[in-house]
Amino acid sequence: MAFRTTVTKRTPPRESSLTDWYTGADFIDSYEVALPPAYTVNMRVIAQSVFGKPTLWFRTLLFIRDIVMARFNVKTSSGLRQSGNKDKINFFSVLASHSDEIILGANDTHLDFRLSLLVQRAANGPSRLSATTVVHCHNRLGQIYITVIAPFHRMVVISNLRRAAANGFGHE
Repeated sequence: MAFRTTVTKRTPPRESSLTDWYTGADFIDSYEVALPPAYTVNMRVIAQSVFGKPTLWFRTLLFIRDIVMARFNVKTSSGLRQSGNKDKINFFSVLASHSDEIILGANDTHLDFRLSLLVQRAANGPSRLSATTVVHCHNRLGQIYITVIAPFHRMVVISNLRRAAANGFGHE
């Protein structure tokens, strides 16, 4: 029987270390997917499987985003790779890592964002992985930006979770 890779929208988890960020957020969403049975959790492996190797269509969207946003002095993905924290998953800085959660994110002139990957273990039934994104805008540019990219963001998160789940989240 094949492992299910259904991604569902959910309420942002109260167990996340991002809960303080929920208040006053300009954008927040959360999606979840089941982890394979008997999965041994390694948050860095999970994060790498979800965000480490973007698809061609996502890289194309990112390229377009970088060209447009560079005109507004917003960090490009290559700028994010080179800035600040050297501990990264692709261009996302690893801001915190715990046994069941990893927090990725960045701060910029237009907005600050955080992305939590959180494993919630179940006593009976599969453990779940939730991906929660929280954004705080600093100005009108940030508000316009998040409004424009929100539909693409949702497609990327859902697609990446589905693809990582189909590939066993980096485990054989």
